[in-house]
Amino acid sequence: MSIKSDKWIKKMAEQCGMIEPFAPNQIRCDAEQNCISYGVSSYGYDVRCADEFKIFTNINSAIVDPKNFSTDSFIDVKSDVCIIPPNSFVLARTIEYFRIPRNVLTICLGKSTYARCGIIVNVTPLEPEWEGHVTLEFSNTTNLPAKIYANEGVAQMLFLESDEACDISYKDRNGKYQGQTGVTLPKS
Repeated sequence: MSIKSDKWIKKMAEQCGMIEPFAPNQIRCDAEQNCISYGVSSYGYDVRCADEFKIFTNINSAIVDPKNFSTDSFIDVKSDVCIIPPNSFVLARTIEYFRIPRNVLTICLGKSTYARCGIIVNVTPLEPEWEGHVTLEFSNTTNLPAKIYANEGVAQMLFLESDEACDISYKDRNGKYQGQTGVTLPKS
């Protein structure tokens, strides 16, 4: 496996629709705009967060059960800014829609701007032939409210290409999160 460069990412986005919408360069803001960068970087792609959030709340004293997750545990918010309660988390999604090639595994890491504030981004790997909007989980590890911004960079995708295609892809297995749009809750 090899990690792929900006040239490969641009080629795959333009020829195969791997990332839509696609920013072929790193979009940086000036001092007045004060935003967090997104788009192609040297060896990855910095994704943006959409303005749809599901804020975790324990208002109903529910038990967190991945096999029977209650939608009552979230409050839906549509905004350019989301406040994560102390020691809690928020689900969101990428603006970008991904179509991962059959011989590629994609790994997501949080951006340092958020990590340095105690905000951790968690995403499971995007398997070969998975497609959809990526559901992002932001954990606020601090005892203070934390802020995240829609339409700005939040995490970086790294693309690992294998020398050979896998025998069975996510699409072949009819994965339960295939083609997801919007913020997607756990499915059992």
